[in-house]
Amino acid sequence: MKKPAEVASGYLSIGRSKVSAPLYKSFILGILAGAFIALAGIGSQVASATLTGSIGKVLAAAVFPAGLAMVLIAGSELFTGNCLLIMPLMKKEVKWGRTLAALGVVYLGNFIGAGLVAALVVLGGTPSLFSGTLASAIVSTASAKVSLSFIEALVRGVLCNFLVCIAVWMSFSAETVSGKIAALFFPIFLFVCCGFEHVVANMYYIPAGLLSAEKYGITAEALTVGAYFINNLLPVTLGNVIGGAAFVGVPYASVYLSKKEEK
Repeated sequence: MKKPAEVASGYLSIGRSKVSAPLYKSFILGILAGAFIALAGIGSQVASATLTGSIGKVLAAAVFPAGLAMVLIAGSELFTGNCLLIMPLMKKEVKWGRTLAALGVVYLGNFIGAGLVAALVVLGGTPSLFSGTLASAIVSTASAKVSLSFIEALVRGVLCNFLVCIAVWMSFSAETVSGKIAALFFPIFLFVCCGFEHVVANMYYIPAGLLSAEKYGITAEALTVGAYFINNLLPVTLGNVIGGAAFVGVPYASVYLSKKEEK
């Protein structure tokens, strides 16, 4: 297992590679990551659709880590994990302009990939499983997410990406596929179980809810496209950036990439 200082040093190289990659490649890999997270989202909803309370939460949380496992092991670019790019930025290994461009195309790719899976899931009739119980659960989840206050969504976003970036960090410490999956599992399990907000997951959850409500005639007055962008996507994005960059990247860069540590 790699020590934290080795993980930090290694991420400088990873960060340079991410930022210097052609933007079209980052965009394509972003689409794949969005799709991976969305597939984990529908998987967790199917697993817990007929359950209520903590049992349903625990089962959904146990399934969802498959998304980050696919992202890290199959190879793709996830906006939330890439908030760790603050580390090479702090060490002046990469430039701000290029880093923001790389983050932007990955974000757009995640949005397209997750939204495409949401559309395909509804088009394929998956929400009709369990005599429509799944459709109701999908719409209910989306409605709850757009009904959060700005501060609630922001703070849940902070807590979520703190855990996601810790999961990514821990996976980098492992040198085998099984070790990486084991390392990332529990932080992701925690964020789902606690109901924290992940912007890329919500790029699936809320469009799936919107489409399911339309297709299956489920009333959800709070669930609108405007509410999706203003009530959830905006504050959760900000919260995820703070949670990943300020709460994980900055402290670890300060501790493990300081000049004293490097000596």
